[in-house]
Amino acid sequence: MQNNQLCYLTIIEAAAALRKNDVSPVDLAEATLKRIQAIDSNLHAFITVTADLALQQARQAEQELSAGKDRGPLHGIPIALKDLYMTKGIRTTCHSAVLENWVPDYDATTVTKLKEAGAILLGKLGMHEFAFGGPSVDAPFPAVRNPWNTEHVTGGSSSGCGAALAAGLCFGALGSDTGGSIRTPSAHCGVVGIKPTYGRVSRYGIIPLSWSLDHAGPMARCIEDCALLLQAIAGFDAKDPASAMVAVPDFLCGLKDGIANLRIGVPRAAWFDENLGVDEETETVFNQALEVLKSLGATIIDIDGRPFSLARKANQTILVCEAYAYHEKTLQETPMKFGSSVRRRMLEGAFLSAADYLTAQRARSMLNERIRANFSQVDIFAAPSAPRPPEAFSTMDPNEQNLGPSFTNPFNLTGLPAISVPCGFTQGNLPVGLQIAAKPFEESTVLRVAHSYEQATNWHDQRPVLE
Repeated sequence: MQNNQLCYLTIIEAAAALRKNDVSPVDLAEATLKRIQAIDSNLHAFITVTADLALQQARQAEQELSAGKDRGPLHGIPIALKDLYMTKGIRTTCHSAVLENWVPDYDATTVTKLKEAGAILLGKLGMHEFAFGGPSVDAPFPAVRNPWNTEHVTGGSSSGCGAALAAGLCFGALGSDTGGSIRTPSAHCGVVGIKPTYGRVSRYGIIPLSWSLDHAGPMARCIEDCALLLQAIAGFDAKDPASAMVAVPDFLCGLKDGIANLRIGVPRAAWFDENLGVDEETETVFNQALEVLKSLGATIIDIDGRPFSLARKANQTILVCEAYAYHEKTLQETPMKFGSSVRRRMLEGAFLSAADYLTAQRARSMLNERIRANFSQVDIFAAPSAPRPPEAFSTMDPNEQNLGPSFTNPFNLTGLPAISVPCGFTQGNLPVGLQIAAKPFEESTVLRVAHSYEQATNWHDQRPVLE
């Protein structure tokens, strides 16, 4: 295979090729590193490339596999990490001057699990600064650009993850999601990303944005790959106080069982019309995706969108309060180290009171009950992953996120598992994502529905032209 063909193998395909000796871990690492060197200067997906480490790990994986020591499907697979995952001996910047040269002395739990699975680390990926402000125009690292059109944003905050996967610069990635930061760049870059149930994946060793809303999860180019990555990183961790002691199922088991008689709730009324509403092309593509799901045997049921719409205010208040609490000391001592966007947003927390925070938490409890009550009549929820296509840098409105519905943050507020899967393109050839959410700890259901849709379409096979 040529390098570019190697780089666009799925993890499933690459794992099979490794075990047939069609390729080696060194082949995969070298191919991705060459591609990063060739094209990432136009995308800025990576902040730090760990080329020497990747080749060292690849050679070790090659020796282990040759000797019959097989660590599983991720053994010898090159991956990358959003640059808020702590990595021992490798700088972790959060895309900020505050941590520009910080080198942690331990690994995040998820990083340790990936090492144990034999994955190869290519490096650390760009993001919105501290997963909150961006795309950064005054950070020490350039903003990540969308591989489908480099004049457009990737969405945030796991921007480097989305761009690197779409561009064939890694086989899988780990992102974080506090209000949509895995699902939005997945949608805008035409890849897959799942925000697991709150507590399913440890956040120990991940720089927090908002303790009660943060989730860690995988991103990949197809559903099966996402399931494999989730399998490797899920599970209870005593080091994360929010970690849930819940058994981890086999996420690949039942993936191909179909969705006959599944009831899909669409919270359209009052949610899709919030503020400026949904972009017309996005809603058309979403409606076409619903028709595919119907053709696969599902039933579409309209449900009340009001609690989903109200979730935005509670989510934003909690997020800003908790973000300010974490960064308060640095903001007071060295405010100019923060980029203007993240500094402005975090300082909003200085003007919110304990009463504001507690009221938002009370609203959260009420909205959680109202949203989950819908499971008496539906099995899952479906919505667009984002209300509009990725904006152009030149016309981007920093307040744009508040001008349309937020289809992602209700599932941070409630902690429900949610995934974004590619479901089409606009006339301008910009990707659109379909979001699917389910009951707590039913990631298997989310993955099964997404996989059924994915296999009935070919959107996940589309690739941006970069050469």
